[in-house]
Amino acid sequence: MNIKMNDANIGSVAQLRELVKFTNRVEFKSSSTKEETYKWIEEALMKFRYFSLKSKKERGIVLSYIKQMTGLSRGHEKKLVKRKKRNGRILRTTDTRHYFHKVYGIEDVARLIETDNAHQRMSGKATKAILKRQFEVFNDQRFERIRHISVSHIYNLRGTRQYQSHILYIEKTRAVNANIGIRKKPRPDGKPGYLRVDSVHQGDLDKEKGVYHINLVDEVTQWEIVGCVEGISEEFLRPLLEELLELFPFMIVNFHSDNGSEYINHTVAFLLNKLNVEQTKSRSRRTNDNALVESKNGAIIRKYMGFAHIPKKYSAIINIFYREHMDVYLNFHRPCGFATDKVDARGKIVKKYDVYMTPFEKLKSIPNVEHYLKPGVTIQGLEGIARKESDNSCAENLQKAKRKLLEIIHQC
Repeated sequence: MNIKMNDANIGSVAQLRELVKFTNRVEFKSSSTKEETYKWIEEALMKFRYFSLKSKKERGIVLSYIKQMTGLSRGHEKKLVKRKKRNGRILRTTDTRHYFHKVYGIEDVARLIETDNAHQRMSGKATKAILKRQFEVFNDQRFERIRHISVSHIYNLRGTRQYQSHILYIEKTRAVNANIGIRKKPRPDGKPGYLRVDSVHQGDLDKEKGVYHINLVDEVTQWEIVGCVEGISEEFLRPLLEELLELFPFMIVNFHSDNGSEYINHTVAFLLNKLNVEQTKSRSRRTNDNALVESKNGAIIRKYMGFAHIPKKYSAIINIFYREHMDVYLNFHRPCGFATDKVDARGKIVKKYDVYMTPFEKLKSIPNVEHYLKPGVTIQGLEGIARKESDNSCAENLQKAKRKLLEIIHQC
């Protein structure tokens, strides 16, 4: 091997370690043939008694030395060492891989490009029919070979570099573009009226849809109003949304949902525009944009209504249960966790949920809260609802009403 370095005096792994350490940043290039390189590797393995070395560290030094001198990768190097151990020699292997015969050449790809450019890239079956007709019906001899192509192989040829560089019509998948709602995260700045909205489906049974729960949660106070509807079409959803929005004691400023079509449509947009409410929707690849209401779906709706199928004919009595019991309990008697931002030693903002109060208590704590309340709503009136019964009493009445509701559903 034509290596311009005299290493004849190096006979031990200890000496080799110093050499590798010294030449660690030196790059060697060899102009030898593969046969000469393999022969040199054989001699190096024998010289340093590689297969007799018991220490993995010493074997690594020998491999590092061979890698520096030959420029081979560590993976290639290890394959050669295994071949030496198995066969006693490092011989070149002959290429035994099978190659399929190439049937369609440059001219055939050109005929496919010509056809696709003319017809604006039709489906594979339609394109095959055209290629066949070009020869059989219109006697174009250039299509004699490609008329036999399979539909799947048409797509293979469409992926070649020749095709990609000459095709004129490539139509990519069109993203749904609904110009309804602003794609951004709301910034309430401590003010109530910024709602997070989501739907929860109560399962299917025998191809029959169950009811849908509509969950609306205020971002700042966590004031929560839940409704139930037979379906999420415009016919059912609009009157329920009007009712639920009216139940909030403060004025609604923002309505934020995911990109589901039940909310991103012209009917909901017209309703919110009439109420002078800004509509926003979650951003792409921002899974936390609607995390608040998603957590409430599990902690409230799934906890109290479960996962079992409920036929949609019961949506009316479920709504009565929500209005008479759930709304009061959630907003006046169920404490929620509110986060406090703290900065850790690394300067990162960490949210710690160390404050627990009911949504009504949180609403009262907002400075100048009277400016955000709807006309006719007062803190004193809300205080009367909160003091009407204790937390435990309200929760017990809620459980009794829930058991009665589920008994009616299960009996039928």
